[in-house]
Amino acid sequence: MKGEYYHTIESVEEYIKLAKDVNGKELIDQLADHLPAKSTVLEIGSGPGSDWEILNEIYDIVGSDNSAYFLNHLKKKFPNGKFRDLNAVSLKTDEMFDGIYSNKVLHHLKQDELITSIKRQSEILNKNGIICHSFWKGEGDEIFKGLYVNYWIEKNLRKLFSKYFEIILIDQYQEFEENDSLLLIAKKK
Repeated sequence: MKGEYYHTIESVEEYIKLAKDVNGKELIDQLADHLPAKSTVLEIGSGPGSDWEILNEIYDIVGSDNSAYFLNHLKKKFPNGKFRDLNAVSLKTDEMFDGIYSNKVLHHLKQDELITSIKRQSEILNKNGIICHSFWKGEGDEIFKGLYVNYWIEKNLRKLFSKYFEIILIDQYQEFEENDSLLLIAKKK
């Protein structure tokens, strides 16, 4: 991910405070409808660890982030957790997973980077693996706090993911405003 926002101690501490009451429990509940408990799951962009903590109650979870400050925070908060320094585009790991999850992470990727990430996700998923990702809904892109943010509509997500994945669902939901977000769940082809 581009930008320095998640790569300074001040910005990471600010983000942890801002996100303290935010988690993806409703998204994870939907993932659980499609991916059995105890499955191996990679979380891309674990950040403060709110979703990792929920996922850890259900799955054999490996968290990841590309920010050393977030990784340090995660390792201190969850000393028995498994965490990797991974870039959301290249996902350089030899590990294989039953599922891959991210909550508002992949929107930091430009379209070509997202295409690379999608292909790589399919490569590190076991047969019939499941992905679950959320995105900000809309069109266009912007720089927010020095970070690139790409907005998505269902048709465009469907087009990008369908080469490697069978789309199970793309649903609109509300994070802050009505229908401001999209949840994508898909199965490896």
